[in-house]
Amino acid sequence: MPVGAAGRVVTAGLLLFSLSCSNSNSDTDKKALAATSRAVPVTVAAAARQDMPVYLSGLGSVTAFNTVSVKSRIDGQLVQVNFREGQQVKKGELLALIDPRPYEVQLAQAQATLFRDQAQLRDAQLNYQRFQDLLKESGAMSQQQVDTQKATADQLEGAVRADQAAIDNAKLQIDYCHITAPVEGRIGLRLVDVGNIVHAADQNPMLVITQLQPISVIFTLPEDSLPTVARHMKQGTLEVDAYDRDNQSKLATGKLLTIDNQIDQQTGTGKLKATFDNRDGALWPNQFVNIRLLLDVRKNSIVIQSAAVQRGPQGTFVYVVKPDKTAEVRPVQVALAQGNQTAIGSGLQAGETVVTDGQDKLQNGAHVEPRGQSRNSNAGQPAAATPAS
Repeated sequence: MPVGAAGRVVTAGLLLFSLSCSNSNSDTDKKALAATSRAVPVTVAAAARQDMPVYLSGLGSVTAFNTVSVKSRIDGQLVQVNFREGQQVKKGELLALIDPRPYEVQLAQAQATLFRDQAQLRDAQLNYQRFQDLLKESGAMSQQQVDTQKATADQLEGAVRADQAAIDNAKLQIDYCHITAPVEGRIGLRLVDVGNIVHAADQNPMLVITQLQPISVIFTLPEDSLPTVARHMKQGTLEVDAYDRDNQSKLATGKLLTIDNQIDQQTGTGKLKATFDNRDGALWPNQFVNIRLLLDVRKNSIVIQSAAVQRGPQGTFVYVVKPDKTAEVRPVQVALAQGNQTAIGSGLQAGETVVTDGQDKLQNGAHVEPRGQSRNSNAGQPAAATPAS
């Protein structure tokens, strides 16, 4: 083949290859333009200016404010039970009666002994007075006889006092026959039936009373949080919320009472105690609860849903929906993450709309189609506060 012909063939090949590449690049640009112009369905929510509560979360166990195992303090037959299982009783209310008749007989005997000794004491005192008069007037009595008579009178006075103590003891035993509620609370299951003989030395109680109103909760927090809690306690009473095992339903609201005086070295946590009025009886002893301690409230924070915050190599950012329905990548600074809510320190203004779902299909400048407005609520229970690092 001549050289000129070969050159024309090569030139024609290069021209065809150039046209093919040009057509391929044109198709790619068209596809990219189409992808950019196609609206991406997303869920959006507006940034709101509101107060942002700061919570510390821990696990706790409900403890009765007072638990009393009621036992008999005397021996005798149980003749009467005045309570029902599960009954709410008040302090001093009569619960049971032990047969008081043996102790009433002892009281009568002690009273009779006192009456006898009082008569003997009066006679001894009169004789002592006579002996003193005879010694002074005529010397018919010796000093020794006078002193002996005085000692006899003193001995009888001691016997009278002992008799009075015996009477008081008998009355006390009769009082012990009437078993009353030492505290206000709820009675559990009855452990002794009518007709049984009870003893002061019995190991098992007759009944157990637990004070449920108020009631307390013991919970734990990391040791690093305790100085902050102690500092806020000096400023005022801290509110505590108790939630159920699933951390969904709020059971009661109370106040923080105190912090334990030592830290558990094995777990690195400290114990705290909170009290609750428990008027509705939602809390029970030994119940497991999730605790949220309200530590502080950040006023006028810019709050968005935590789902709107994205993280990339350059830090945290959100997709802001502009009025022309295009997405703008906006770097933001997270001040506080609290469960499903996040407070923004900078980079966002109240009222601006952010994307909360569908970010995986977005890029800067992409057209969006809002499919729904999610509310900036606290539907889920927040976990412990996570300040921005």
